[in-house]
Amino acid sequence: MREPILVIDDDEKITSMLRRSLAFEGYTVATANNGAEGLKMMLTMEPALIILDVMMPQMDGWEVCRRVRESGSSVPILMLTAKDDIADKVKGLDLGADDYLVKPFALEELLARLRSLMRRRGETAEQKTNRMGYEDITLDLDTREVVRGDYKIELTTKEFDLLHLFLQNPKRVLSRDIIMEKIWGYDYSGESNVLEVYVALLRQKLEEHGGKRIIQTVRGAGYVLRGD
Repeated sequence: MREPILVIDDDEKITSMLRRSLAFEGYTVATANNGAEGLKMMLTMEPALIILDVMMPQMDGWEVCRRVRESGSSVPILMLTAKDDIADKVKGLDLGADDYLVKPFALEELLARLRSLMRRRGETAEQKTNRMGYEDITLDLDTREVVRGDYKIELTTKEFDLLHLFLQNPKRVLSRDIIMEKIWGYDYSGESNVLEVYVALLRQKLEEHGGKRIIQTVRGAGYVLRGD
């Protein structure tokens, strides 16, 4: 069965080009020319991946992304933006996008990003254990719920993914490059402090009710999940 991809963009030249190119690559493609229509289609067709433009009529890409994540969907989202601006990129990632691509883009690069996201999606789907934990922390991959002791912890998509990565590698030092590749993609810009911000936010939520620190900084090497 061919993977369904939803393209949401008001530029007919782009949607037409992507429809032809992705179909040639073996994907099933659906398109929407505004955010409201795209959101409605997403909720009914359950795509394997969404290619989402930022600037659109009726509902922009930021709002679509936010509502997709609020619906509980973890479908990979590749955002298209006209501005190569770190603030815009971080905003998209904060709202739950998995990757971004600046217009105009080369088709070969878009296909590479798409394959990377689909591969990571497949790796997640192949996880045999749906519940995992460390000390008093439990993470459920099916419900995307995190509990520490007696308290349920509300995490954003990226915070959840970051904790999941640490739980997969207890007591193993993970370098910044490894974490960025696994969580934000192979070519995410290393110029921003987005990782440090997310580690700080995750620590704050995990320690909110008096829990000890388990995500440790290893100076000059990265981060490690351990209870010392």
